[in-house]
Amino acid sequence: MSLERGISNNLAELPIITLKGVGDKFVQVLAKLHIHSLQDLLFHLPLRYQDRTRVVPIAGLTAGMDVVIEGEVSAADIVFGRRRSLIVRIQDNSGTLTLRFFHFSAAQKSRFTPGVRIRCFGEARRGANGLELYHPETEVVGSENAVTADTLTPVYPLTEGVSQTRMRGLLEQALTLLKGGAVTELLPAELLPKALRYPLGDALLYLHSPPAGTQLDQLAAGIHPAQQRLALEELLAHHLSLLELRSNSARIAAPPLPVNRSLERDFLSRLPFSLTGAQQRVCEEISEDLAQQTPMMRLLQGDVGAGKTLVAALAALKGIGAGAQVAVMAPTEILAEQHRINFCHWLEPLGFEVAQLTGSLKAAERRKQLAKISSGEALLVVGTHALFQDEVVFHNLVLVIIDEQHRFGVRQRLELREKGSASGTTGRLQPHQLIMTATPIPRTLAMSAFADLDCSIIDELPPGRQPINTVAISDDRRDQVMERVQSAIGQGRQAYWVCTLIEESESLQAQAAESTAEELAEMLEGMRVALVHGRLKPEQKEQVMSAFKAGDVDLLVATTVIEVGVDVPNASLMIIENPERLGLAQLHQLRGRVGRGSIASHCVLLYGTPLSQNGRARLQALRQYSDGFAIAEEDLRLRGPGEILGTRQTGEIQHRIADLQRDAELLPYVQKIAASAKLSAGMRQRLIRRWLQNKPRFAEA
Repeated sequence: MSLERGISNNLAELPIITLKGVGDKFVQVLAKLHIHSLQDLLFHLPLRYQDRTRVVPIAGLTAGMDVVIEGEVSAADIVFGRRRSLIVRIQDNSGTLTLRFFHFSAAQKSRFTPGVRIRCFGEARRGANGLELYHPETEVVGSENAVTADTLTPVYPLTEGVSQTRMRGLLEQALTLLKGGAVTELLPAELLPKALRYPLGDALLYLHSPPAGTQLDQLAAGIHPAQQRLALEELLAHHLSLLELRSNSARIAAPPLPVNRSLERDFLSRLPFSLTGAQQRVCEEISEDLAQQTPMMRLLQGDVGAGKTLVAALAALKGIGAGAQVAVMAPTEILAEQHRINFCHWLEPLGFEVAQLTGSLKAAERRKQLAKISSGEALLVVGTHALFQDEVVFHNLVLVIIDEQHRFGVRQRLELREKGSASGTTGRLQPHQLIMTATPIPRTLAMSAFADLDCSIIDELPPGRQPINTVAISDDRRDQVMERVQSAIGQGRQAYWVCTLIEESESLQAQAAESTAEELAEMLEGMRVALVHGRLKPEQKEQVMSAFKAGDVDLLVATTVIEVGVDVPNASLMIIENPERLGLAQLHQLRGRVGRGSIASHCVLLYGTPLSQNGRARLQALRQYSDGFAIAEEDLRLRGPGEILGTRQTGEIQHRIADLQRDAELLPYVQKIAASAKLSAGMRQRLIRRWLQNKPRFAEA
């Protein structure tokens, strides 16, 4: 179908099939890129740009440059080496350059007749004869297909079935419409900061075809005003969608859970300690939420060892005290087992049974647990992702507690919540949600990624907790570290030795941990060394962890499976091998496994050399800070939001243009614009549709 001017002035309503050259099959290909309308196409921005606006002298080339070269062919020969290739030599007034082609035809070779003047575009790479261009685009000077251009050449994100040439052709058609003013401004100019009062149409036109002379560095960094104008609007759309989500949640019914004072007094009287002031404050905030007839959506943050699990148990008590069900979900079987032990210890004396559901349960035991859950016999259920499988049916689920939320995709949270909404006899009530993390979320990320949640922070550690002395030692001083381990164990203490690997493979991690355990057992003669890693069966893991807790193991060699949920007060020393391979947040979590008793504790970062500048900065930050929030801010600065929210979580955020780390300074403007009365309800809905209608909604749980 050909595109005629004036067919529509609303690109959001103009389907992509309207463009010339787009048929039904190609529509399906473009849908993989979330492109359904012309507006979607215009918001599909380039990843980077090539500068084809000027010819570069051969003598001015450096490796890695994308360049246009013009010269005269001096020779063209087929060379037979490890691979058959066509070698073309061209020269200009400044020097000589080799073009190399591995795939070519006789017709292509015949174009490179000595004396012919050609232009070519490609990336300069180091080859056997100095700099070379591999498979460059070429044209004979004077032909119609110009290699040079008037603007920078965009390079777009693609999928199978669409080429750069075809994508650029589609954008040329869309930009023709754009020049006619066919994109709608949804933000009044007076709401924008002065530096970003850049008309939306002009910003899009600029970013798809930057003029010659544009600073590529500025575009690559994402800080050009045109990019920032779009980033601001995208962040605003996400923020508005979260506010809408919060508003919608307020209209959903949830079962109110009043406090059972006598049950709570009985629970607290059995504890050998008192709650900290921060724990009491957070418990009050949660109690107020749970008493409402709308679902609680609360994020509970607390540093390692701050006592989040106890707060979660008090929240659970309100559900099971009312005769309803509570689910506690953890990301690993080790952590789920740790929670099961804690909840059994606290709740079974009060007469409540704790059920367990993990992927490794034997079939007979699994059927037994499923029956208890569906009948309502088990009021508290602890498990892993197995909790939201289809066969799991709750009798009356009123509260969902999710630990280490960044390990789960948001869709999984939603599935677990839906299990509650379909249960019970009082209609479609949705359960309350308490989401916990020991990875503190920096304020900038929380403002954007968790704007739909109320936030509670346990900012006080229990009394008697000892600070952890952290030191960084090079691997060539390994013998001194061994002596340190021997000394600690000789004094009746226990220690961890954590092995890290870059590879994601659990089997490779397990092999590395096994060989390390063997080496340490040999060198530390007489010491009881045990091993735990991700490939052990759950019962084997539990046996090892129980032996370590009981003091029957002196040194526990482990992969990062012990990152969360392990509490052994007598363990006062941790060695982390190759800590430069981990993020700050993960290192802080690991370090938190020691310092849980009343004795001075130490963490040794046994790093490999040479240490990169970024690795050095991370280890220095860990030595400098003990506060999880300070470490989270530093981790955000050094590594970006992926490590804080988790790759699965950030993967669902799907920002097209905005970057939470780079654009953090835009977030206060976003909040101010969202609160403005000048932004009408209609504008809000259209902004959300523009940016999110064809994208996964990242916070629908």
